[in-house]
Amino acid sequence: MGLGAYVAVSAALFGLGIVTIISRRNIIYILMGIEMILNAANINFVAFNRFGLTEAGSLEGKMFAVFTIILAAAEAAVALAIVLNVFHLFDSIKPSEADLLRE
Repeated sequence: MGLGAYVAVSAALFGLGIVTIISRRNIIYILMGIEMILNAANINFVAFNRFGLTEAGSLEGKMFAVFTIILAAAEAAVALAIVLNVFHLFDSIKPSEADLLRE
């Protein structure tokens, strides 16, 4: 498998993430779309590192991927807390129904 296959999988995952974010009206699905986009970036980081687009023996791509995974975990924890708070206040997790700040 060459670099093109990894980039194609990453592009498909990125596209699915964008479609999920745009088309869904549920906060949980939007968060899953963001996670798909971050995973697409991880695939690119590791693939470009593996196929030698950085200097030999470097861990740059893998370290970026680990950093992105840590960032995604922190984002998921904060977002889940926000979702639970929104559900507690509005009894719904649809972003369109959280309209307290509009008044």
